[in-house]
Amino acid sequence: MSQQIRRLETHFDIKLFERAGRGVRLTATGEAALPVVRELWSGAESAFGQLAELAGRPATTLRVAASDYLGKGLLAPVLRDLLDEEPPVRFEIVTTHSRAGVRLVASGDVDLAVVTGQETPRGLEDRHLFDQPFVWVGPRRGRRDRASLTERLRREPVLRLAAESRGRALLDQYLADARVRPVSTIDVPSVSLLLSYVSGGLGIGLVPALALAEAPTDRVVSAPARVPALPVTLVWRPAARRQPALARLAALLVTAGARVGARLSRGRRSR
Repeated sequence: MSQQIRRLETHFDIKLFERAGRGVRLTATGEAALPVVRELWSGAESAFGQLAELAGRPATTLRVAASDYLGKGLLAPVLRDLLDEEPPVRFEIVTTHSRAGVRLVASGDVDLAVVTGQETPRGLEDRHLFDQPFVWVGPRRGRRDRASLTERLRREPVLRLAAESRGRALLDQYLADARVRPVSTIDVPSVSLLLSYVSGGLGIGLVPALALAEAPTDRVVSAPARVPALPVTLVWRPAARRQPALARLAALLVTAGARVGARLSRGRRSR
């Protein structure tokens, strides 16, 4: 790798890296060239993948980012189906919040991300899957406590997702508009952990409706939240479309997303 970098620098008479203490860092020229190099690398990966398939030795690796609740409710079932298909594929799955997922696609660290409520940066492509409504969740109390979950926000701990998540932004906006000042707060990094607190009898939180599938109904009560539904989308680099395995994954996610969206829509009407 070092030899290839030196050859590039010599051939084009440029400096891509410079020493920084005991390590190295990109020069201004290196930073400017990075998007082009990433696109070339992505194209090379796609070409090698297609050649491997033609040779009967596919070695495709799917690099995907998704938040925990989308990973469980949408991505995992699709990946299970892919495991049974031929040719086999390998996975590199990163669990992170949606804003970070978009950054990972833009930087070339993953090929595709399933994200909630994010703008697609220039140079990337997206595909709408479904609109995600949100619900309030809290511990199930006895029949004597008939207060709504939004009323309980004023006297019970409030569970908050990571500061960068869109769910957290919706919660903060609701609390500000309703002039609710929580008596206590519990910050959690994932929807799954938030639901674990609620299942354990502690805290009121705002979660995506899709996540309710993993909430035990005997210990958790929920109610629709009057906050905007957020779009769930696929975001990927254009070169990813040329990889048959990733194109297949995207198609399966679109189909699964349509089913999830229809189910959530029926659930909202039934309430």
